[in-house]
Amino acid sequence: MAELKVGETGRFTDMETDDEGIESAPNTEFEVKAVSAKYVTPEEVGTSNTPANGQFLVLTLTVKNVGTKPGEFASYGMMKWENEGTAAQDASTLESVDGPDLDTTYKPGQAVTGKLVLDVGGKGGLVSYFDGTSDVPAFVVSLPSK
Repeated sequence: MAELKVGETGRFTDMETDDEGIESAPNTEFEVKAVSAKYVTPEEVGTSNTPANGQFLVLTLTVKNVGTKPGEFASYGMMKWENEGTAAQDASTLESVDGPDLDTTYKPGQAVTGKLVLDVGGKGGLVSYFDGTSDVPAFVVSLPSK
């Protein structure tokens, strides 16, 4: 598991799953860079929805397949936020901002820089990405407190 601060790059293994959704074997390797993290208002993401957890965050990531086989990055339902006082909460939203979609299948060598709009409990804490059924996050981004 890679724990990243904004500006840092790490790697994680994309896991294959069998027909029943159980992780069976490593598939390919991804590199991820936490490009930026910005706390925003609903108006800044073009919505009138109120974040259920309390605060919208636009997390910009660069995801690159550095392995030898195609691999899928799918963030919806796989992103969780937590801090010292709050247990992990689903941070996924259906909100979006302009730009490329990170959620796709990457062939070896392909990369995308895109933005996820997440619903976090407040400023600071950690956002984790879970690849498949594992209880261990593939990577974690340590969020700024401002």
